[in-house]
Amino acid sequence: MRFNEWRVAALFVAAIVIGADAAQTPPAGGQGGQRAGGAPAGPAMTLKTTAFADGAPIPAKYTQAGEQVSPALTWTNAPPNTASFVLHMHDLEVARNRTTDDQVHWLVWNIPASVTGLPEGVPQGADLKDGSHQISASGPVYRGPGAPATGPMHHYTFEIYALDTKLDVPAAADAFETRTNVMKAMQGHIIGKAVYMGLFHRPQ
Repeated sequence: MRFNEWRVAALFVAAIVIGADAAQTPPAGGQGGQRAGGAPAGPAMTLKTTAFADGAPIPAKYTQAGEQVSPALTWTNAPPNTASFVLHMHDLEVARNRTTDDQVHWLVWNIPASVTGLPEGVPQGADLKDGSHQISASGPVYRGPGAPATGPMHHYTFEIYALDTKLDVPAAADAFETRTNVMKAMQGHIIGKAVYMGLFHRPQ
């Protein structure tokens, strides 16, 4: 190979290596996360409670073995264009009527965008003072964990969704139909989400 041909080949290989390295290098100032539309990602949403640690057993006070009051919940870092929140609590171990449906322990929708948490012991009633709506398999009220003592710990998952809209969804005949309608209406409007989980089964 003549010198000029070797030089051209070497420059070509170097250009490929530099281009590949640049493609793998994240932008300065972060890890390159983005939100829809290409805007830089902000801090991730978080969901917390002081009632129990994430992934830890849920105290009896918040369950069917105790007072069955809802735990205080707080969330942070909602996207700036949030219009409402939806809170969904469900038992992952339940297979309702031999389907993929699990147990609805609490569904609260149209929580105002200005709200950053729910207090302990949210009162029963389909319509709450802040304009949001609630339902569970027990009716318009928080349903505490109640897994039987004879089985393993169940995983009770709390999910908070930030939406870019309010939902025009009335409560249906039962909690499962309502959840189906709410989840369907949420599609295409979820701009943030956070999850928190607790474990429970009844005392032996």
